Amino acid sequence: HIATSLPLPSERDHLRPRIDLVVFMIDIKSKYSLKNVEASLAHVDASFFLGKVCFLVTGVGRVNSCSIDTSAVCKLGEAYCSPVLFCELELEGIRVATAQRLLRMLEICAGRIPGVSALSFVSLMRKSDDD
Repeated sequence: HIATSLPLPSERDHLRPRIDLVVFMIDIKSKYSLKNVEASLAHVDASFFLGKVCFLVTGVGRVNSCSIDTSAVCKLGEAYCSPVLFCELELEGIRVATAQRLLRMLEICAGRIPGVSALSFVSLMRKSDDD
């Protein structure tokens, strides 16, 4: 399911399936995109930030047309203890690899991979302070 912003409308709550993973998409070429994500973050339950949220930054192949500094997005990921994935959707190989990575994350967050929890998975993805 895709939403352009949060909160989701409450009139269909009873029809909405369980949410296992929230992916915030940020277009590196649009400051509005980052502002929309920042505004939407307030509507996400704090428990989701324990392994069930990630930030997907698109358009990174066009450094000359970036409106957002990548460090701002990385700081957002650090602040919410959530992974940041960078991709270029216009390149098929990268698009496919990113989709596969997101699907694997979703399987973990949904509890479909025995022995791996969303929280343990995110802790493995985090870079250590020694790096």
